[in-house]
Order: sequence, then C-alpha cells, then structure tokens
Amino acid sequence: MTMKNLMLTGALMIASLSLASAKTYSFVLPSATAAGPVNLAAGHYSLKVMGSVAEFTNLDTAKKVMVEVKVNNVGAKVDKTQVNLKDEAGAQHITSIDLQDSDSSLEF
Repeated sequence: MTMKNLMLTGALMIASLSLASAKTYSFVLPSATAAGPVNLAAGHYSLKVMGSVAEFTNLDTAKKVMVEVKVNNVGAKVDKTQVNLKDEAGAQHITSIDLQDSDSSLEF
C-alpha cells in the first residue's frame, strides 16, 4: 500500500469515527411542527447535531431532513431533551431544543 493510500484510509477512518460518535437525542412531536424552514410531521424523531446542522429522522417513516441551527451554551447541564414550541397563527414552530446531558441548546 502506498503512503498516499494509507493517508487516505486513515483520514476516512477518522471522519467516520466523528460521525459515529455524534450523540443522538429522541423526542416526540404530537402534531405537525415547523423547524426553521422545514415542516416536520407528527411522530417519533431522533436528532443528531453535526456542527451547525441538525439532522431530524422521523422514526416512523425513516425520512431525514437537515436544518441549519445555532448552538447556544445554556450554562448548566440539561437533564432531558426538551423541545420548546411557539404557536404562531395556529401553527406550531420549534423555537429551541435543549439537549439532554449537555449544556447546549439549539436555536432555530
């Protein structure tokens, strides 16, 4: 194996480890809800944060969507994942999500 192939293989392994280590958070949306510019159907979701992008996976349909977010430090560790909603003109919108076992909150 050439040095170039060895370096490429090492880089790919490191990249895959960083994706595999991303923590996943779970929550339920009882009704259709907007997350930034994306509409999420009611259902069970998993959430994975990768830098400034949140990946929502609907566990009922396996549909995935990605949304740009702002990650904020809330100053204290959060006990459970909490989705904070706002009702605007009869429609639900996610304003933020507090992430379990971290001091981070996602802002939309």
